[in-house]
Amino acid sequence: MTDQPRIQSLSLEEEMKSSYLTYAMSVIIQRALPDVRDGLKPSQRRILVAMNDLNLGPRSKHRKCAKVAGDTSGNYHPHGESVIYPTLVRMAQPFNMRQTMVDGQGNFGSIDGDPPAAMRYTEARMTEASTEMLADIDKETVDFTRNYDDTRDEPTVLPGKFPNLLVNGGSGIAVGMSTNFAPHNLQEVCSALLMVLDNPDVQLAELMQVIEGPDFPTGGVVCGRRGILDAYSKGRGLLTLRAKTHFEDVTKQKEAIVITEIPYQVSKAKLAGDIAGLVKDGRVTGVSDIRDESDRTGIRLVVELKKDENAQVILNQLFKHTQLQTTFGIQQIALVNGRPRTLTLLQLLHAYRDHRGVVIRRRSRHLLAKAERKAHILDGLIIATDNIDRIIELIRSKHSEDEARDAMMAEFGLTRIQSDAILRMQLRRLTGLEREKLQGDLAETREEISYHRTVLTDDSVVRELIREDIHELRERFKDTRRTRFEEAAEDINYADLITEEDVVVTLTHQGYVKRTPLTSYRSQGRGGRGVSGGSVREDDFVKNLFVAGTHDTLLLFSDRGKVYWLKVYQLPDMTRTAKGKPVVHLLQLEKEEKILRMIRVAEFDDRQLLFATRLGKVKKTPLVAYSRPKKTGIKAIKINDEDQLIGVAITSGEDEVVLSTASGMSIRFTEKDARPMGRDAAGVNGISLGKDDQVVSMTVVEDDGALLTVCEHGFGKKTKFSEYRMQKRGGKGLIDIRTTKRNGAVVSAKALSGDCDAMLMTSAGMLVRISLADVRPIGRNTQGVRLIKVKKDDRVIGMELVESAADDPEFEQEQE
Repeated sequence: MTDQPRIQSLSLEEEMKSSYLTYAMSVIIQRALPDVRDGLKPSQRRILVAMNDLNLGPRSKHRKCAKVAGDTSGNYHPHGESVIYPTLVRMAQPFNMRQTMVDGQGNFGSIDGDPPAAMRYTEARMTEASTEMLADIDKETVDFTRNYDDTRDEPTVLPGKFPNLLVNGGSGIAVGMSTNFAPHNLQEVCSALLMVLDNPDVQLAELMQVIEGPDFPTGGVVCGRRGILDAYSKGRGLLTLRAKTHFEDVTKQKEAIVITEIPYQVSKAKLAGDIAGLVKDGRVTGVSDIRDESDRTGIRLVVELKKDENAQVILNQLFKHTQLQTTFGIQQIALVNGRPRTLTLLQLLHAYRDHRGVVIRRRSRHLLAKAERKAHILDGLIIATDNIDRIIELIRSKHSEDEARDAMMAEFGLTRIQSDAILRMQLRRLTGLEREKLQGDLAETREEISYHRTVLTDDSVVRELIREDIHELRERFKDTRRTRFEEAAEDINYADLITEEDVVVTLTHQGYVKRTPLTSYRSQGRGGRGVSGGSVREDDFVKNLFVAGTHDTLLLFSDRGKVYWLKVYQLPDMTRTAKGKPVVHLLQLEKEEKILRMIRVAEFDDRQLLFATRLGKVKKTPLVAYSRPKKTGIKAIKINDEDQLIGVAITSGEDEVVLSTASGMSIRFTEKDARPMGRDAAGVNGISLGKDDQVVSMTVVEDDGALLTVCEHGFGKKTKFSEYRMQKRGGKGLIDIRTTKRNGAVVSAKALSGDCDAMLMTSAGMLVRISLADVRPIGRNTQGVRLIKVKKDDRVIGMELVESAADDPEFEQEQE
């Protein structure tokens, strides 16, 4: 009886659902979406693997693209060479890839939209970047699977040392979803990766201070940052891209719009044709000529205007009607564990870090096994050289290799692997010198074993290796940013990303700056020794400290009398014991220029900015004169070479101030005695100083308040302002505190009003927060009381007032 074919009755609807789902997942996983680990789609990955099989490294000869496409199709990607070649071409185009993966030779197309030559004419090899994608692939760092016809193995992902997904981006259309990653600057990506390594809990706002936004191969301008924020925080965002343009005078009455960079993935030839079409149709008037003057040095598209035409008006029309302005929709969808996921910037950076950690551990596991095998064999060879006469006798007395092997294993306790190595050993290795070499090789191999075991057990070592790789990549492939940014009218305020909180802002003598949450400093009783306020070098100390809100503006005054601007949240957020980062990395300072003082400003209004210098000069200037920031700073006050800025305060214009000197003198006068001056003025005399004396503090008098004076040996006093009678500006002043041997010189004086704590800083970097509630007011011209215990080799160098923490449980505990 013949077998009858099996026939099943199925619901067409159910079969379509099932089959279409299978098809959809195949397209998503096998064709359209990149893997988050190496940022490659299967076709791109297989092209690089095929080129690696052909040994087409950056220093090898180019091979025909037909050979590369043929091997890729025949060995790994059975979808035809006509599908593979366009992918290979795109990987070689510098106007499509931020860092090309293929080094092409021949016609690979152009930014004008010209098609590439046929693959039988073009040649290719890998670039340095693509070799980094494949680095250590032969060390069992990634999983392999059988290829489509089960004839060879292929990697499921590449080791991916190069952060390809963020640097080169990529796009793909799947079933029911599409992906579109923007390219970025490698240096910025590497800096962000280092931030993630240093602080896994780093916030997006901090990362966006490093990664400004996408960096397209063709340059151009990104308008606004809302789309960037959306993309980085949600995985989806819409960017507005514009060409980079400027105006040039053709004649005295004629201008030209010159286009030097165009939006990403825009054809220059089509753009010129579109402009010409608009002019021909009369939709844009005032254009007399369009010329493409581009050459090998770059793009130069000239739109010459008619006489007396407004260039800005015509440019705005071109932005509206042509691809001089386009949009770029970011959809950060990639495969994570084989499933499509929408990813934020933080998740992308973490994915790279995690993948590299896995690769490094697998590499060490492979090299460890290899080193252990080598050490095992070396142990056997050393045993053989120590007993060489008996080994030779055993071998000569046996009739076969197997007998000799068994005899050695029985007599010397060798393993089969060791015995086989001895049998393969050459006679020249029987010398005494060879034994020393074997001992040396064994010692090196054991060190290698120890190292790889450390890598496999210590996560900090793995992080350090990742960090070294990133530093090396940044140095090898660094280049300047091509895309710049312009603010849009509806642009976001970066302060909205920052939690409003009080922080301690510190500046050291050597120029290190940082911010630290105020909650990091617990309050202590009078006389406490405090906690470390920062790690400083022996020749450095904290010289400027105050409490500010994260949304406040900082005015930073330099020794050259200039002022610079920063937002408090732009300062590096660091722990209490960190030393900070150089302020020169945040500001465009002149050579050897130093920041001396910082003050915080919440709002630029009709108040005054009052300056005081070390030699007793004072100057008053309207605060609004400093409200227009420049990256290069502006002139704040004229200062002589022998003098130095010691105090800056915001005043009402009618306040009273006290100048305190190192020798314990003070003078109280009204600021109305100093008329308002311009930013570049030097000021007038505030106090007449004695020999070798200098001003250390300027304090604004507060009604019913008191003056807290602190000396370098930790002693100080609180005296009501009513004890200081008003004097004329420029006098010698009155004795404030006795600067005896016990007290030392005065280092600071501050106005007290209400309940507050004092934060004292020492030259050793200690910060001590003390309560002032139990420091009773005493008269002027006294020695004061001990505020802080200072070690013999330490001294107080500054003081700042902070809000009272008397209700804090830690405060109460310290009082007990």
